[in-house]
Amino acid sequence: MSASSSTGRDRPASTPLSFARWQAGGYAPMRMPRPADPARLQSLAGQTMGTHWSLRLDNPRMLPLGDVRAAVQAVLDEVVAQMSHWARDSALGRFNDAPPDSWHVLPDGLAQVLGRALYWAQASGGAFDPTLGALVAAWGFGPDADASPAWPDAPRLAMARARCGWHQLDLRDEAQGRSARQPGGLRLDLSGIAKGHAVDRGAEALAAMGLHDFLFEIGGELIARGQRPDGQPWRVQVAAADTDAQAPLVLPLRDEAVATSGDHWHVREHAGRHWSHTLDPRTGEPVGHPLAAVTVVHASCMDADALATLLTVMGIEEGLAFADAHEVVALFTERRPDGTLRRQVSRCWRFGIGAAS
Repeated sequence: MSASSSTGRDRPASTPLSFARWQAGGYAPMRMPRPADPARLQSLAGQTMGTHWSLRLDNPRMLPLGDVRAAVQAVLDEVVAQMSHWARDSALGRFNDAPPDSWHVLPDGLAQVLGRALYWAQASGGAFDPTLGALVAAWGFGPDADASPAWPDAPRLAMARARCGWHQLDLRDEAQGRSARQPGGLRLDLSGIAKGHAVDRGAEALAAMGLHDFLFEIGGELIARGQRPDGQPWRVQVAAADTDAQAPLVLPLRDEAVATSGDHWHVREHAGRHWSHTLDPRTGEPVGHPLAAVTVVHASCMDADALATLLTVMGIEEGLAFADAHEVVALFTERRPDGTLRRQVSRCWRFGIGAAS
């Protein structure tokens, strides 16, 4: 997801958690199991990162759900403790507040996510950038934003941009682990990748318990492992927006992750001007193209999350070219001037673009 989307605190109360709505063969969160569902097909839910997590699992050994919940929540709490930009005492928060020219040993998870974030930053020519905290705040989002943000003036934007830039982030491997250098004033914001990493970590925790067939979701980012008890794939419903008049897509998934990014959740308004929370790191400004959403299917939810973010930044033409060049399975939904939506897909997309598949 894009900047500040992992916290939930910028989201109006009336806005849905996401517009990637997931279903497991007719199941949706907070519904009772269908009569045809076997007892081993079970559900759990909880909270993390300012949003909700949901789990639908095949539990043939009938492991205690309390133990399953505790294992999932433990790894999610660990991700928050390492990567929350809302918590000053997180590993990321301490790095952001550290003095200039200081080196900091990173926890393994944070080191992994930063390494992957820098990979996609370089691959995308800067369309993805994990160092945008100052710009996110300047545009009125995130923990350091003004309570009543206005459209930022040129001096404020210039000051914020000087404190951003993935090229300023140095990583090095040491005996005690990977370290990162704080050049001074650099503020990390991993909203475009950390939630996907959390989904992957949750899936790892479930696999460690001997659970291999499940659908696990955090605020619209999800991973499907194995299959349903009846041998059918997990089925995930994706809608482009609440106003989408087209038939929703139903994606049959086995051992794949899905992430969606778009302009639907976080919007600011001041003096008649509206702007999205999705920032283009290359310009320092909110994206202005008509792309409403991008959905990515990938083996890794962390990569799907980052890819959905950077493709949303790029827009339809540049994004499609990047997706095709990197063999990314991606669905692009564009908002036409009349308000209707048009879907386009990368060459690797295999699910159709209209009726349920």
